[in-house]
Amino acid sequence: MLDLAEFYAHGGRVAAAARAFGGDDWIDLSTGIAPWPYPHGAIDPGYDRLPEPGELAALEAAAARAFGVADPARVIAVPGTDLALRLLAVILNAERPAVVWPGYTGHVAAWPEARAVAALADPGDADLLVLSSPANPDGVVTPSERLIALTQHRTVVVDEAYADPAPGLCARASDRLIVLRSFGKFHGLPGLRLGFVIAGGGVTAALRQLLGDWPVSSAAIRIGAAAYADRAFAADQAGRIDTIGALLDRALAGWQMIGHAPLFRLIEAGDAHALFRHLCRHAILTRPFADRRERLRIGLPLDGTALSRLTTALAEYHR
Repeated sequence: MLDLAEFYAHGGRVAAAARAFGGDDWIDLSTGIAPWPYPHGAIDPGYDRLPEPGELAALEAAAARAFGVADPARVIAVPGTDLALRLLAVILNAERPAVVWPGYTGHVAAWPEARAVAALADPGDADLLVLSSPANPDGVVTPSERLIALTQHRTVVVDEAYADPAPGLCARASDRLIVLRSFGKFHGLPGLRLGFVIAGGGVTAALRQLLGDWPVSSAAIRIGAAAYADRAFAADQAGRIDTIGALLDRALAGWQMIGHAPLFRLIEAGDAHALFRHLCRHAILTRPFADRRERLRIGLPLDGTALSRLTTALAEYHR
């Protein structure tokens, strides 16, 4: 039987799935990324010149406004939050880190020595706590009051990759409460590799020192700045997410829903690895888990055609 190890850590392994299962015209529901990308074709990516400092500042200011942060100096553009996690591990230098688990595997990769704690559990003597809110993969939202209280005895890193378009915790970020935001998930452009760290002056100064003068590409700066200024797109995108999400819920009505966020759903399916393989044979990629074989995460389909293919494949599995 095919080893699924390649599909556990992250979504988006379409090429690997195609090699393993054959087929073409794959539907990728494995990533929790909006399938409607921000329309950027008319924006000059600026590949023929280095990014200007003023352009980077404009991007961070646009992101700050979108996040509800009054001081744009507290918002730092990074080439994806996955790298930011690893840089924060160097800057924060925790002695007793803890990571909420089940959770994002990138948190464990950045702090491999961390102790695993359950969501909403007491982290004990941990001097650093890392978690997602909404959580990945179950969508649990940790109340802001709880997170603020946790900072009394430790630094808390909150990954809000799935919090857009809501303001979330960004406005309350500090050197004790560090917030990460992803651009690509909500805006449907994960390949741009753009994210943000929102923190206090101590963390931002150390992070800027590590990142250097050109932390992100000209294309990321220009497309990101345009997208964060485009409130009409944000409203339309939120509407698309809600509409397709409701249709996906209807398609999954025969399964036990155990978690959800706007961009994905988590179901319990008995042997979810068998269901994962079945869907792959229909050229539909979802997200399995190594330690919870009964769970499968499913992202949003692009349109009615993709939803119909998923619904048909699920019905066939039931039969």
